Amino acid sequence: MRITRTLWQLSGQSLRHYYPPPHHQSRHHFSAGIIGAPFSKGQPKRGVEQGPDVIRGAGLIQKLQKQGCAVKDYGDLHFPQVEDDDPVGGVKHVRAVGRANQRLSEAVKKAKTDGHCSVVLGGDHSLAIGSIHGHASAVRDLSVVWVDAHADINTPLTTSTGNMHGQPMSYLLRELVSKIPVLPNLSWLQPCLSARDLVYIGLRDMDPEESFILNLLEVKVFSMVQVDQLGVARVMEETCDYLTDKVKKPIHLSYDIDAIDPSVTPATGTPVVGGLTYREGVAIAEHLCQTGLLSAVDLVEVNPLLGPNPQAVQSTVHTAVDLLLACFGRRREGNPPSDYQLPEP
Repeated sequence: MRITRTLWQLSGQSLRHYYPPPHHQSRHHFSAGIIGAPFSKGQPKRGVEQGPDVIRGAGLIQKLQKQGCAVKDYGDLHFPQVEDDDPVGGVKHVRAVGRANQRLSEAVKKAKTDGHCSVVLGGDHSLAIGSIHGHASAVRDLSVVWVDAHADINTPLTTSTGNMHGQPMSYLLRELVSKIPVLPNLSWLQPCLSARDLVYIGLRDMDPEESFILNLLEVKVFSMVQVDQLGVARVMEETCDYLTDKVKKPIHLSYDIDAIDPSVTPATGTPVVGGLTYREGVAIAEHLCQTGLLSAVDLVEVNPLLGPNPQAVQSTVHTAVDLLLACFGRRREGNPPSDYQLPEP
């Protein structure tokens, strides 16, 4: 027994500095503050604003509570129509995106101040601007794990589509502040993230300008090629080692459902073949949960109008729910009740 324990300790020594021992992972430790963000102006396709409703409708809150997670549902944010929102230098709906994200930033800051892990149900991925900004406003320094088929780091000057859901990261990085022009309804936004504190997982569809930016800033990236080569366990080990090398900062997980392969999650606006499997996608959330540092989550780009059939929509929505459950301690081998004891013979 002593030899076996010693071997186990040696084999796990590289993980222990960020994986708390199992007995510290109380199921009642988790508290989720759910914020619905039914917003679609960051991209051109109808339906993504229905994401919060269908994710809640699949039983997210009840399932979180069943696995021992405390939940406060803040409801859906209301985003008034913005008039005269013409493109600015080719960037579309910038006024609506700016106003919506300011409101979301305040809501996330409130959820964090109330002591919850904030959970933003999107909506499109332009919402990461407000979600990450609000998180940073509450905790100051943080790290971001961005799980996505796309880098979403185009600037207003490099974007080819003008869609804001392809640009959120460029507004958040301190290193790019000089590359962002003054835009209406975004004067409230101050960059709050350093490139050193950002990790991408799952990339497989990037513009040349985005690749240039990532290389220039030396951002840590695990593309799908690297996920295939290394395996998701190694990717997550290296991710957590990288983020906790010097200071263990709160982690913000921004998860675009299109990171998962469209054979599993087809009901989304910009699907790209060759993505994460269901198991890989869930494993990413499980690993980040086990760090004890996960402090905020975005789950975005679920669009029930884009599934080819009801089964495709159901698969997408249920996968989104499973990803969120994994963020709050669900284990695929089962969660024993916290008060369970073996019966006496």
